[in-house]
Amino acid sequence: MKLLISAFLILLLIGFAGGSYGQPDFEETKRLAEQGDADAQYNLGLMYYRGDGATQNYAEAVRWYRLAAEQGGAGAQFSLGLMYFSGSEGVPKDDVEAVKWYRLAAEQGDAGGQYFLGLMYDNGYGVPLDNVRAYIWWSVSASQGNEYSKVFREVVSEALTPDQLARGQDIALRCFESGYQDCE
Repeated sequence: MKLLISAFLILLLIGFAGGSYGQPDFEETKRLAEQGDADAQYNLGLMYYRGDGATQNYAEAVRWYRLAAEQGGAGAQFSLGLMYFSGSEGVPKDDVEAVKWYRLAAEQGDAGGQYFLGLMYDNGYGVPLDNVRAYIWWSVSASQGNEYSKVFREVVSEALTPDQLARGQDIALRCFESGYQDCE
């Protein structure tokens, strides 16, 4: 399973990092970000991360992502999780910190955060290995149309006993119905 996940990781990092919320240009985005606008802070982080309208600067990307994430921005929380998980690009590798940010994003309904939280449980990265929890998070992510989660949910379900599968299905339903607040 770890090899399969590693093969998709690069594609997922590119695909889940998302686009902007439509901020006009670098200077306008920076002005809004400095005024505390969380969407602009996230977009400015993306601009620094990608070198889009600014010189690529991962430390600045982390700084702006963190400001947006601390205001509850799920995209920024997810992006910080990716950076801590990869351990490159401006932050040290820290799976526990990655789980923290993925969980915050996941609990807001971010399908990428949910997917990666499942990955962390499936591999025991930053959390105890727990295939039932992986199944739960991949199920709620899959319910939002995340194709990778659908595939991995099916694979991990084959490793579960019938009782574990039933428990995972019950918790996933409760999680979805609670707006991602009752998932553990």
